[in-house]
Amino acid sequence: MNYADAGVSLARADEAMVGVKKSVRSTFNAGVLGDVGNFGGLFSLNHLNLKDPVLVSSVDGVGTKLKVHIELGSHNLPGQDIVNHCCDDILVQGARPLFFLDYVATGRLEPGVMDSLVAGMSKACRENDCVLIGGETAEMPGFYGPGDYDISGTIVGVVERDRIIDGKNIKPGTVILGLPSTGLHTNGYSLARKALFEVAGYDIHTHVEGMDKTVGEALATPHRSYYKSLIQLADNKKLQGLVHITGSGFQGNIPRILPDNVDVVIDRTAWEVPMIFKLIQEAGSVEKDEMYSTFNMGLGMLLFVDPSDRSLVEEHLKEKGEVFYYVGEVVKGSKRVLFKD
Repeated sequence: MNYADAGVSLARADEAMVGVKKSVRSTFNAGVLGDVGNFGGLFSLNHLNLKDPVLVSSVDGVGTKLKVHIELGSHNLPGQDIVNHCCDDILVQGARPLFFLDYVATGRLEPGVMDSLVAGMSKACRENDCVLIGGETAEMPGFYGPGDYDISGTIVGVVERDRIIDGKNIKPGTVILGLPSTGLHTNGYSLARKALFEVAGYDIHTHVEGMDKTVGEALATPHRSYYKSLIQLADNKKLQGLVHITGSGFQGNIPRILPDNVDVVIDRTAWEVPMIFKLIQEAGSVEKDEMYSTFNMGLGMLLFVDPSDRSLVEEHLKEKGEVFYYVGEVVKGSKRVLFKD
């Protein structure tokens, strides 16, 4: 027997890497030392001229949203999902991305699929000033079904120590601005798929009145990055806190940055919840608070801003072409998330 008899083809892996290498190199910048194919990715910080750099790292996956991408054949989008999600995760501490590493596992390597996955990652890396410096591709026959794959990613960023955003300055009177999401981003898909596909009987091609996309297209819309809109505000210390609304929604993510002596009051009438969330709630008969503890409900990032800086922050967001909403405030309390309807 040989490796191919067991379902793993080294020739197929080599073929899959041809287009991948070109995409990866398109993300390289002055920090990269070496080339594609080394055992480890080398990256220098010298060109950044930092005084007291702190590295910030995060790792995440795309979850069962991949089922939607696989069914639609939108293999160029999961890579954008994972890179943008990870960039947002380190942005909340004021960090700018340096480099990204991916992991792709599948039952059988399909060169066209791999090319698309890495092309999507590379596109998002370029848009976030980030290098795709390394990755692992695992062909695991018998572990994944035909056509299935999983991806995850690790990001490393950097922030000057005195610019770390940690929420310690959040206090009663702090205002909260919300920036819109592009949809579900990468969270809540197990509930969404069960409600929409199993209970309501929709499929990815279903058109629903009130939506300009099919159900599948709405679910597949890539997670957006807030890096370009917010990094300058972070560098200038104009943000007391940032919250990336990901898994566990408002109730799970907001307390992660709050001091012990404050509550947050969110006005749920301050923005229009996108139709896809209303569809999920109706299809699954999901309680309102459960929706807000699972999904971002149309807001992907919350900005905690001192009232004295609010006009400056809002002017900056307008210059960046960013839509924003005044969605709440901070009051005395004990790290609770309260809603106003």
